[in-house]
Amino acid sequence: MHPRIDEWAPGLQTIISISAPISILAEGLGGPKGPAEGPVWWHEGGYLLFSDIHHDRRMKYQPGAGLSVDQEGTNHANGLTRDHKGRLVACENAARRVTRREPDGDITVVMNSFQGRRLWRPNDVVVRSNGCIYFTDPWTGNAARPEWDRTHSAVFRVTPDLGTKTLLADDFDLPNGLAFSPDESVLYINDSRRGHIRAFDIAPSGMLARNTDRVFADLRGEEPGVPDGMKVDSLGNVYCGGAGGIWIMDPSGRKLGRIVHGAQTTTNLAFGGDDWKTLYFTTHHTLGCVTLKVPGVPVPKR
Repeated sequence: MHPRIDEWAPGLQTIISISAPISILAEGLGGPKGPAEGPVWWHEGGYLLFSDIHHDRRMKYQPGAGLSVDQEGTNHANGLTRDHKGRLVACENAARRVTRREPDGDITVVMNSFQGRRLWRPNDVVVRSNGCIYFTDPWTGNAARPEWDRTHSAVFRVTPDLGTKTLLADDFDLPNGLAFSPDESVLYINDSRRGHIRAFDIAPSGMLARNTDRVFADLRGEEPGVPDGMKVDSLGNVYCGGAGGIWIMDPSGRKLGRIVHGAQTTTNLAFGGDDWKTLYFTTHHTLGCVTLKVPGVPVPKR
């Protein structure tokens, strides 16, 4: 498949040029135990970190310098982000927990169980500017569940002091990527099995206002690919993996276009670069990027 930008509605070219080159920066990533995943831009150092789940390592990509290994042995970490203090937060598949790396390198467990039952496989994570951590914990059906495991896929919230852990939703088939709107009034969560993105208003308490639950966009199609990974730019446009590539939607859910990178799946996304206008993406085996006209929301949000 030849990489291209599909234009579906007016407004796309204010976000991305339809002639923008789609660059593949690294290949040969991932494998049977998991894909490349979880990119996050480290603005102070001018580099991207991402997970290579199959090889149990964290990779570093620095423009002009290329690819290197940042860390060997990550408990097969998946989604990555940074918290309000700039610390790395990771969803560790093998250890079945969410962790935070402190400035001295020590690891703090954010959450590994709920009401006495172990998490299953934390997948992706975002941190609100007030420090609250939101993450997805899908049941993938790959193994039998012991009696002390949770019995439903779930979305959780953890307060900044790690003292309060709340179940936000357990009615997703496979909750995966998630992202806040720029003003953090809406949380988008995609469901890979159902092929769509749901949106929730955020109540003053930080919980999901469940009466606002709605399907924001359906990303199914004839081509390979399911909703996975998600990011929002500074104007509120939503970017998410789906059938055929990366879908771009305006804040109302209208589909503006699609970045067709040629791989069968998109696993995750991250904004980066000095101006936050580079959209990095991971697929099962590759890392790529494309330049936008609109900056993304910085991580951590300033």
